Amino acid sequence: MRLERHPIRVSHETIYRFAYSKDGRDAQFYRLLPEHRRRRRPRGHRKHNRTHILDIQSLSHRPERIADGVEFGHWERDLMMFRKEYGKVNVTSLVERVSRYAVVMRNEDRRSKPIMEALIQGLAPLPADARQSITFDRGTEFSAWGHLTAGVGADAWFCDPQAPYQKGTIENTNNRLRRYLPRSTEPTALTNRYLRSICHRLNSTPRKCLGYRTPAEVFESGLMEIQNRLR
Repeated sequence: MRLERHPIRVSHETIYRFAYSKDGRDAQFYRLLPEHRRRRRPRGHRKHNRTHILDIQSLSHRPERIADGVEFGHWERDLMMFRKEYGKVNVTSLVERVSRYAVVMRNEDRRSKPIMEALIQGLAPLPADARQSITFDRGTEFSAWGHLTAGVGADAWFCDPQAPYQKGTIENTNNRLRRYLPRSTEPTALTNRYLRSICHRLNSTPRKCLGYRTPAEVFESGLMEIQNRLR
């Protein structure tokens, strides 16, 4: 009698529970996880230095066409931080929601206006319809969002307080980036060339959610549609 083989399906939660169990910690299984944490943090745990950000647009008021991820040109943005002993240098992570196309940039500190100026420089070459809005969490590093809106005309949307998981596309992108930029990375040694090579690798990888096309292919298709409309 021939026995059929069926693949064993193991959920992400099962993997994480084992990794942070006594046996998993003894085997240092956590080192194989994207963020290499010795202890698990609850969802939404990440802390920010916070202040009241004036005149923000809440994510709850974002139009359905944006929230559903069907309209091209809407981005999510975050900061990737490293160990405190490495100072204030950090990395901006930016992802277009439809294509999953990722961009990363180095920042010398967490001051909001220079971070927004770097975003303006990065997004300005794109057509206006390819940079319609950006979604942020409520970290103080995003408080100068008005400078961004004035610079490139992009709307700014903000997650609820202490709910960065509401921008799930960038959270997923950060997990992918952490394979190449773990928290133990010395950020002052990061070059733009190296960061571009990481983005190229992510953007050239086919995704199931994109019908096995690459983020670069979908992003280029979105730009072509915009150009055709403008002719």
